[in-house]
Amino acid sequence: MATGMSGMDMSSTAAPMASTPTSSPSSGMGMSGMGMGSGCKISMLWNWYSVDACFISSTWRITSKGKFAGSCIGVICLVIALEFLRRLQREYDAYLVKQHRVRNAQTHSSVHEQGSEDGHAPDIEASGKGNYDSNRVHVTSASSPAPDPVTNPKSQRLVPTVFQQAIRALLHMLQFAVAYFIMLLAMYYNGYIIICIIIGAYLGSFIFSWEGIQMTDA
Repeated sequence: MATGMSGMDMSSTAAPMASTPTSSPSSGMGMSGMGMGSGCKISMLWNWYSVDACFISSTWRITSKGKFAGSCIGVICLVIALEFLRRLQREYDAYLVKQHRVRNAQTHSSVHEQGSEDGHAPDIEASGKGNYDSNRVHVTSASSPAPDPVTNPKSQRLVPTVFQQAIRALLHMLQFAVAYFIMLLAMYYNGYIIICIIIGAYLGSFIFSWEGIQMTDA
């Protein structure tokens, strides 16, 4: 009886010990992220998942090839939108500079006219017959202020107003948010999504970077 009891005790203790290693493969599978509880396919390595792939959250789950194609087109449009926001910021800055120069030109013109009305003709240095450099026109009145920076655009420095800077900061915030979202998509290491990001960057640059190139003399 003692021998039988000891045999039963040994078999009962061996059973849980044998069942313990079987739980490690399932836990390893859960840690790798290859199969989620919701059926999403996610990997931290390069992959070509299409159907059942998930991005950002479990609600963005690809259930068909058509939905995956729509997601790829959406990613391309998202990157193009980022390039559009960058162009919009450049155009807005150019608009502020142009507005500032127009305002300075109007101020310079009013000072010039005021000097003419006071009987002090502007001193114009002619560079040719009937031609002169408008950048060298200045009023010779003793009470006239120093030449306005409009005569030398390179020396101007524009400080935006609070409202203008708020708009510039808003455009920067939108660029940051879109770029961060694109970075999160790229971190899924899905080959199709990364290719779409590259295509979107090319198309966005082709469309919104097509502008004049400043040419300066050496």
